[in-house]
Amino acid sequence: MNQRLHVSGPKRTEATVLSSHGQGGRAQADTRTRILRAAETVFLERGFASSSLRTITARARVNLAAVNYHFGSKEALIREVFERHLGPLNRARIAYLDRLEAEANGRALSPERIIEAMVAPALQVNRDALKGGAVFLRLLGRAFSEPGPYMRAFLPGQYRDVVVRFKRALAYALPQIPEQDLVWRMHFMFGAMSYAMAGNDALRLIATCQIDGADDAEAVIRRLVPFLTAGLQGSLAPSPLTAVQASARRPRSGVVARKAA
Repeated sequence: MNQRLHVSGPKRTEATVLSSHGQGGRAQADTRTRILRAAETVFLERGFASSSLRTITARARVNLAAVNYHFGSKEALIREVFERHLGPLNRARIAYLDRLEAEANGRALSPERIIEAMVAPALQVNRDALKGGAVFLRLLGRAFSEPGPYMRAFLPGQYRDVVVRFKRALAYALPQIPEQDLVWRMHFMFGAMSYAMAGNDALRLIATCQIDGADDAEAVIRRLVPFLTAGLQGSLAPSPLTAVQASARRPRSGVVARKAA
């Protein structure tokens, strides 16, 4: 990212931040990147609440002043970790969907193609080992399973444009699905995607046999897309009132027995 977070307080000079890594823009960028990469790994290993800045600086091999200089706080560091990956990822998702809709020339896309626009950019992130994409996807899954107050306030804004854009596409593709049901299905879709891309530890607990492709993101997505497509297109759940009415029409077993007697 090119944006800098402005931190209040006394100005810190480069001399107090950079110890043995040299001076200048390249040294600053290197220090900043090392802190971000170390933070991603530590957050993934320990969780957001249990990770300290001292642990992160030790992993990055920088002093605490470097974190204060570049980010200012742990919360700002968390935000930067997500913004540098999640912002480009969600923009790529919208661009992918725009391209598919332009090719469709006004026709509704199939739910499967819409899901493709959601997961294909994530697969590209996963392949980017240089920027730690696979680590970030697992970290993103952890963010949904460990949504502290800060994450609950921050993440919805990151997804707002994606949700609006994909909801419109799905509503056009599935006009028979009422809006409330569509919202529920999108909720389940995002949850399943985050869980599946976050790692395969739970899969190994469930499986009683060797699972081929458990660590292969492409293999996971090949299985995930049909599952999500079926869920989006499934039959509507009966309303609570319908279920109560059906229960009321069913005779109780004791009544049936007395009538039979």
